[in-house]
Amino acid sequence: MNTKLSEERAWLTTGSLMVLATVALAVAVIYTEPVMVPFVLAIFIVTIVSPVIDFLVARWRFPRSLAIAAALLLVLIVMFVFGLLLYTASLEINARAVDYTNRFSTLAKDGVAQLQAWDVVQGDAEQILNEVTTKLIGELKAKLPSLVSGMLGTATNLLSLGFLVIIFVVFLLAGRRSPPETSGIYAEIESAVRRYITTKFLISVATGVLVWLILWAFGLPMAGLFGMLAFLLNFIPSIGSVVATLLPIPVAVAEFSDQPWMIVGVIVLPGLVHTIIGNILEPKLMGEGLDMHPVTVLLALAAWGLFWGPIGMVLAVPITAVIHIILMQFVTTRPLGDLLAGKLPGQAKPQAAH
Repeated sequence: MNTKLSEERAWLTTGSLMVLATVALAVAVIYTEPVMVPFVLAIFIVTIVSPVIDFLVARWRFPRSLAIAAALLLVLIVMFVFGLLLYTASLEINARAVDYTNRFSTLAKDGVAQLQAWDVVQGDAEQILNEVTTKLIGELKAKLPSLVSGMLGTATNLLSLGFLVIIFVVFLLAGRRSPPETSGIYAEIESAVRRYITTKFLISVATGVLVWLILWAFGLPMAGLFGMLAFLLNFIPSIGSVVATLLPIPVAVAEFSDQPWMIVGVIVLPGLVHTIIGNILEPKLMGEGLDMHPVTVLLALAAWGLFWGPIGMVLAVPITAVIHIILMQFVTTRPLGDLLAGKLPGQAKPQAAH
């Protein structure tokens, strides 16, 4: 009886301390976001490119400094390509803005006329649309300065984020031990995170390319942009694929308003790609994955999205996986690690999420 009471007190003490530590850590994570986000991104980038350095040093006998320079050049090229694609997409959006505005105006007129035919809306269609348009333009003019400043602030934040990421990558690569450790908690974390990120990256590339090809075959403008967004959003489990499927709908409606089957195809076929890859191919490639329960993944997405926004949602799964691995290394915190894996007290085997 005394032993059981002691165990319960120990559990209560450990749980209370973990709750306090979690709250303090959450506050620190939110407060240090401007520095921690590029630092965490740099850690994951280094985790991916470090095998390239090891290969160049071990197989091709590159000097370590030259191997680091080659890996850094690879990172810069990838970042430049993404920046170029985003810039090209923004130019295409600006070029088509007037045309799409006119098309949506025509669709709105047809919609109001149909509602009038059904006796849902009373009054002149032109007058209704003019009133709505006047209100929208008035609100846009009122909010335009804040929108412009917000866009400029976002662009500045992205530039500063990329610069800090490069700085952190340089120092992390320079301070990395070579040859790397092959055992211990750090090696386990690095192996698990590299396996997840590499597999997820390849799967996301395949998803983005397939979505782009499908939309291009339908003749949808900005197919490349939607393919790139499908690639990026695929890093967000569960939610990302849904958002990527729904994003092309406004453009599809504007382009194929007189061909409903084209609109259905633009939605359904990319949705099938996300479903097949996400539910069939990805679980097989991931294997046991990161040994986390689906509820854990959803809570991680919500928490890190609240802390760091969209970037936090992208990083949520690998960060939580690192926390899970660390918790499993110590006897005191191992029950919490089992809980992240979906293993409740007395349960024989956890249910893994892929």
